[in-house]
Amino acid sequence: MPNTIKRSGDGLALQVTKPARAAGLIEETDDEPTRLANIRVFTFDGLLLVVDTDRITDENIVELATSAALDTVSIHRVANASLQIAGNGYQVQLPGAADAGFHVGDRAPCTPAPNLLVIAAEGSERVAADIVTIRKEQV
Repeated sequence: MPNTIKRSGDGLALQVTKPARAAGLIEETDDEPTRLANIRVFTFDGLLLVVDTDRITDENIVELATSAALDTVSIHRVANASLQIAGNGYQVQLPGAADAGFHVGDRAPCTPAPNLLVIAAEGSERVAADIVTIRKEQV
């Protein structure tokens, strides 16, 4: 069951513990974080890309963002963000999520790929799957 978008400070956030671990955005030793990725969030209509800026090359980021922009015919915002310890896991801050059509209480399926999370609103699942496939081909 996907988590839901919640309010966090001035913006929106999503609990992403399992997918962030699967994507390699979080590394832990004995359940203590040893690395939280430096991330940037790209926002498109119904789609958010959470990118590890240290582990995905600029060229590959451009390919992912271009594909998402062409498929959604949109791009709203690109902003640095953060992964934070929250509750018994981790959450990601989502600057620009409201511009992309995400709101508090929305279900937000999150698909991991190497060093990338793809968060898709209902109706954007195909685009999300395409982005995940592109990322897997990059590595």
